[in-house]
Amino acid sequence: MITLNQLAKVSNFAGNTFAVWIILFALLSYFIPEGFTWIAPHIPLLLGIIMFGMGLTLSVDDFKAVFQAPKSVIIAAVSQYTIMPLVAFALAILFQLPPELAAGVILVGCAPGGTASNVMAYLAKGNAALSVCATAVSTLMAPIMTPFLTWLLAKQWMEVSFWSMFVSVVQVVLLPIVLGVLVHYLFPKQVEKSTAVLPLISVIGIVGVASAVVAVNKDNLLSNGLLIFIVVVLHNCLGLLLGFWSAKLFKLDYPSQKTISIEVGMQNSGLATTLAMTYFSPLAAVPSVIFSVWHNISGPLLATFWSRKAADSETIGLGMDLSK
Repeated sequence: MITLNQLAKVSNFAGNTFAVWIILFALLSYFIPEGFTWIAPHIPLLLGIIMFGMGLTLSVDDFKAVFQAPKSVIIAAVSQYTIMPLVAFALAILFQLPPELAAGVILVGCAPGGTASNVMAYLAKGNAALSVCATAVSTLMAPIMTPFLTWLLAKQWMEVSFWSMFVSVVQVVLLPIVLGVLVHYLFPKQVEKSTAVLPLISVIGIVGVASAVVAVNKDNLLSNGLLIFIVVVLHNCLGLLLGFWSAKLFKLDYPSQKTISIEVGMQNSGLATTLAMTYFSPLAAVPSVIFSVWHNISGPLLATFWSRKAADSETIGLGMDLSK
């Protein structure tokens, strides 16, 4: 019988190799679509499970940063819901994207921060407490901000129903998170023991969502794949860069600058996929799936760069101290 410790090791391995699994299953679903199309109707359920898992990892203490460092959290939230939506809008116009792709790119830009950003901020020697709080706050703002900004920016390409999208975000994001936080509050010891398994559940859920979208979009990927990839890479990289600059502009410390860069650049692409499949079309979900793959490559690369830079600085500092 598999023990919890063994499951935790498998979960840790799955989390560390997430990008590999999502690329592998994206390829499998492209070449064997019939094996994955059945997942598509269950995408909202999968996202709800992922968000419930996020809620389990949160506690009341995680929100203390809102009161301890409100400036940083506000800058992170404002940057999240201005930089990525406006960059998406600009890219849609610049590349003259077809309506469904334009709406899909904008939807990714209007999504809250992705949960993987917390791990990336930690690895980058950023402000991990700020990252957790900023992700939680932007996610709790999502029922209002995501539908409103999508309606505001994407309505010239596709019809957008604010209220229908609002209800969906409440159902698949807000309620599961609140339920997860409540379960954590009521059963803290049991939850603490099981949190090590949560990365595995998230990986299975996101890989399932990505595989389903690729499977139902095989022909669209063949004709539009390169264009979408270029737009997604630009979107992500500009988000990382402008997020860093926004924190620098407001004179936050260097760890917080790195954290806000990662928070802004990494999106909850699972939510964008769910909303695109529900309210637009399978094609509109393709940008969010490619974004999911790409930001789990660019995020670790940037985190590794910053981590090594911090280690080098510490080494230089230690050498200077020893020379005194």
